[in-house]
Amino acid sequence: MEATKRLSDRVAEEILTMIAIEGRYLAGEQLPNENELAEQLQVSRTTLREAMRVLVAQGVVETIRGKGTFVRKDFRPERLANLTSLLDEQINLKDLYEIRLIVEPEAAYYATIRATDQELARILSYGKLIEEKIKRNEDRTEAEQNFHKAIANATHNAFMDKLMPVIFQAINEGVRLSETKREVIEHTLRDHQLIMDFMKARNPEGARSAMKIHILHAMKEMGFHE
Repeated sequence: MEATKRLSDRVAEEILTMIAIEGRYLAGEQLPNENELAEQLQVSRTTLREAMRVLVAQGVVETIRGKGTFVRKDFRPERLANLTSLLDEQINLKDLYEIRLIVEPEAAYYATIRATDQELARILSYGKLIEEKIKRNEDRTEAEQNFHKAIANATHNAFMDKLMPVIFQAINEGVRLSETKREVIEHTLRDHQLIMDFMKARNPEGARSAMKIHILHAMKEMGFHE
């Protein structure tokens, strides 16, 4: 029961991130139905319902009988105000990628150690989705965000969620700049596969090194040299 509760809390945080940080669902908008959202988050409907109870109690969402679950019209993410103010600063892309280099290799290390089997499966599924989108020449921005967010969530470190908007900004810019650079895309495919292979093997040192190499490749190909 306690493990389920912890999982539901993490799912609640993930949904809150979708609403307050990623802006997927705005105040007053309806969330996907229970089956669709549970499948998207790769959790049971029981866990999702418990997560929704947490969000209802926090005043984030409301359930309207016969209609569905909606972001409350009066919801304002004030508790994230200090965090999002970081993104108002004039932070250049090199600085953003240096933050990724400082944070994400260690996140990969701890995620490899701490991820549940379900969380690991989610990371691998997002990695596969990135590969499929690249091969179909489709926008992979959201898949990239989800891959790195899934790794961050699997660290089971509450502060990682606070850093995701900054990391997302770097990812978004990186994807945009790499669209015309085939070498960058090929490195992304190889690097992601290496990260996933080490995580699947539960090799934290390997995952840390693979994530560091991934970010260094991107920095080098974008001309960020020391």
